Amino acid sequence: MRRREFITLLGGAAANWPLAARAQQPAVPVIGFLNSASPDTFAGNLRAFRQGLKESGYVEGENVAIEYRWAEGQIDRLPVLAAELVRRPVAVLAANGPAVFATKAATTTIPIVFMVPEDPVKLGLVGSLARPGGNLTGINFYLGELTAKRLELLRELVPGLARVAVLVNPANIAIETTLRDVQSAGRAIGLQIQVLNASTTREIEGGFEALARERPDALFVGPDAFFTDRRVQLVNLSSRHAIPTAYGVRDSAEAGGLMSYGTSLTDTYRQVGAYVGRILKGAKPADLPVMQSSKFELVINHPTARMLGLTVPPTLLASADEVIE
Repeated sequence: MRRREFITLLGGAAANWPLAARAQQPAVPVIGFLNSASPDTFAGNLRAFRQGLKESGYVEGENVAIEYRWAEGQIDRLPVLAAELVRRPVAVLAANGPAVFATKAATTTIPIVFMVPEDPVKLGLVGSLARPGGNLTGINFYLGELTAKRLELLRELVPGLARVAVLVNPANIAIETTLRDVQSAGRAIGLQIQVLNASTTREIEGGFEALARERPDALFVGPDAFFTDRRVQLVNLSSRHAIPTAYGVRDSAEAGGLMSYGTSLTDTYRQVGAYVGRILKGAKPADLPVMQSSKFELVINHPTARMLGLTVPPTLLASADEVIE
């Protein structure tokens, strides 16, 4: 072989070495993350999700990739977004609330880790909490079960509480359960419940116009990612109309809402991340029991209470996990 031909052959082989080396490296697994809300409202929860992944040995951008899809409160977009992720394809899906049903309809084989506020057995997502049995498992974060406690806290904070308006999203699949829980809890402590429906920004405005006319003693915002996305609008309207308002997530109290009581969503998202990591390591959803949240938070916004002319009882201040000053 001539020297020039040898050098050319050697150079060609050397050029192919990096390609061969890359071909031998294992592919980075891809997680599909489907959420019914907007990304700008979820920075803290995303950090918690990534922390859960890290606890399982996975770091985004290093040994795992994440494909994000956000419905931004438009529930009807979820089936299309779920189908996109399934076609991607992804190794595992993480989904919240309404997004869970879109992913369940899109695949029966890709593992799905959910977070839902209702009993996942009653919702038809799993066969049992201990042994889910299919391609789904996840976390139940108890928003519905905490309804009675939130109404009791609101009554303690608002003297003479008798009539409470409840804001719900009729597009939410869990609306019937939410209304049943609120009305049952309200009757148990002698409260009259008025229902307001809103699934758009304009309908929220219309709901508060109705509140201005009818003047209930307080407002109870139902659990819904749509309302979490619009927490600033809700807080501003509550302040403008001087109506004490209770929320289910601390983000709303931090934005200026009077009070929030509910599951720590950051801890829940951390648990979801940890479960996704376990599945990436080979665990099967059918064998992973549904976890139930155990961390709950009462947050009171003191300046908002003073603005509404409310005095927070010392017992309530003592039991709060955080008092915003």
